[in-house]
Order: sequence, then C-alpha cells, then structure tokens
Amino acid sequence: MQIKIDSIKENPVNILRRIGYIFQRHEGDEMSFVRPLARAGFPRFHIYAKVENSDLIINIHLDQKKETYGKDTRHHGEYEDDGALSEEVKRIKSII
Repeated sequence: MQIKIDSIKENPVNILRRIGYIFQRHEGDEMSFVRPLARAGFPRFHIYAKVENSDLIINIHLDQKKETYGKDTRHHGEYEDDGALSEEVKRIKSII
C-alpha cells in the first residue's frame, strides 16, 4: 500500500521516527523502516520510503513472520488495505 505526503519540510527519517518507526538501512534510493508489534520483532510494519521532488512516498506492508529460505523464498507479508494494515495507515495519516 502506498501513502504520499506532499511537500515535506522535515527530514523523512525524523518524520518516520516521530510516528514510531526505526530506521534499518538504505536500499538504493529507498530507506527501510520497521515498527515491530511484538518483542520478537514479528509481526511488524515495514516501510520503504523515498523522497521524490519534495514529496515523501511511503510503501508499507505488514510482515507476519521472518522470511524463510530454502528451495523457495517466501515473504510472509500483507499488502492489502484491510485489517491491521488499514488501521496503521489511518494512524500514520492522523499523525502526519
């Protein structure tokens, strides 16, 4: 799911920290942030954010559990606008 915040005037890292996200790393032109929902680290909300012109583009999904590796790689995430992800998007929009 994508959220666009027009004309930001603050550092995007500070914006996302203010709403409870932890910076992880840079991945190309995007920054990765997480907000764990449990002590073990999963489930967690996961954001990829980037700045285009002066707009902050946030791609968010819910990681249900850590990815598994082996013969197949699986990412156990939810990307649809419903349930917990929908509530988190509403929370983010209300703060920003």
